[in-house]
Amino acid sequence: MKNLWIAFFVVAFSFTATAQEKTTVTTVALEQTKGAFTQKELRLKEGIYVFQVSNNNAAPEVGLVLVKAGDDASNPKNHITDAYVTEVVKLGKTESTKEVTLAKGTYTYFCPLNKTPQYTLTVE
Repeated sequence: MKNLWIAFFVVAFSFTATAQEKTTVTTVALEQTKGAFTQKELRLKEGIYVFQVSNNNAAPEVGLVLVKAGDDASNPKNHITDAYVTEVVKLGKTESTKEVTLAKGTYTYFCPLNKTPQYTLTVE
């Protein structure tokens, strides 16, 4: 009987610990117009994000590239691939990225399809 209670306690504790480990995913909305993002700079807290990119007459198709600041943005090996939209964003549409975990630091974001400048994303 004692072993049964110990087993119950371990299972109950494991379930509680798992439930407390749930993390919050924050959605960040980004809009593109011709040659630009309307959000020229982002400041976020360390955490997990999904980026939603809207195409407001920017180009037939737009996307999102995110890299650590200082890395060569033209090299796809430096891109944070989870920050790519899961489908290119057609005119008038909105698409999302996968979940992206951002640590403290500075990042650069841009769209190579819409030829936007490179903007700064700061994670505090």
